[in-house]
Amino acid sequence: MERKKLVVIIGPTAVGKTKLSIDIAHRLNGEIISGDSMQIYKGMDIGTAKITKEEMEGIPHHLIDIKKPDDVYSVAEFQETARLLINEITDKNKMPMIVGGTGLYIQSVLYDYQFTESPSDPEFRKKLELELSEKGEQAIHQLLAQVDPESAEKIHPNNTRRVIRALEIFHCTKIPMHEHLKQQENKLLYDVALIGLTMDRDLLYQRINDRVDIMVENGLINEVKGLYNQGLGDTQSIKAIGYKEIYDYFDGKVSYNEALNQLKQNSRRYAKRQLTWFRNKMDVKWFDMTPPIKNEQMVDEIFSYIAGKLQL
Repeated sequence: MERKKLVVIIGPTAVGKTKLSIDIAHRLNGEIISGDSMQIYKGMDIGTAKITKEEMEGIPHHLIDIKKPDDVYSVAEFQETARLLINEITDKNKMPMIVGGTGLYIQSVLYDYQFTESPSDPEFRKKLELELSEKGEQAIHQLLAQVDPESAEKIHPNNTRRVIRALEIFHCTKIPMHEHLKQQENKLLYDVALIGLTMDRDLLYQRINDRVDIMVENGLINEVKGLYNQGLGDTQSIKAIGYKEIYDYFDGKVSYNEALNQLKQNSRRYAKRQLTWFRNKMDVKWFDMTPPIKNEQMVDEIFSYIAGKLQL
């Protein structure tokens, strides 16, 4: 059976994915599926750099604003929903595009990952959750580093759900989670044009710093304050970069300037982890967005690559 065509645009935060993806979507008659694990949450717009209606320029977008901030969201749910959307968009004779920076989410769609096959032990999980509440996220992350250092390197300590899941898989099978995933990474399910955007690192880091300053000017503090006042604390969404740092400020743990500096530093580190993930895990065609490259020139180059790769 002929595989469905799919365009994927990945890259670190602040590299310029949003604008470029819109221009490509216009040329491909495309619809965009957000590949960002945080833009699913309603009311979390500024801190996630969520695309605005004006920026969409009429291009349909999916998997944005579909959950409340206290909802749980998983890779398996993203995988299922994204694949359904790919089918629906293709059936309309339009081009499905996944755009975002959450590597595992995107990878789970492209390859035949079987999440349901991984065993579970609810009692062991409860024990870990209790230990998390008593000792904190760093202690749980250290447990993972002892038995599965490769997964620990890739999973941020704040992502306690995935840390606990990785420990649970190892507990049940004595096989590290990354080995389970490797066994499933052998076959692409789609005819994919996989585009990565990169940029001179110093410039990228400066853009990240500037983006944080712009977020603050646009009302980030008030956005986070609204969530804080709702009592939203120990949730998956609030552990995200851009929210947990401001929460620490509201809790009196750090000063205002320390919170912003921490936010910038965490964002830069995240961008570095994103690039490492994409380069190690996916067969990506990279395009350098470093000025003086013009957006229109880059759009031409990427469109030409997609047309050749997918035989459009």
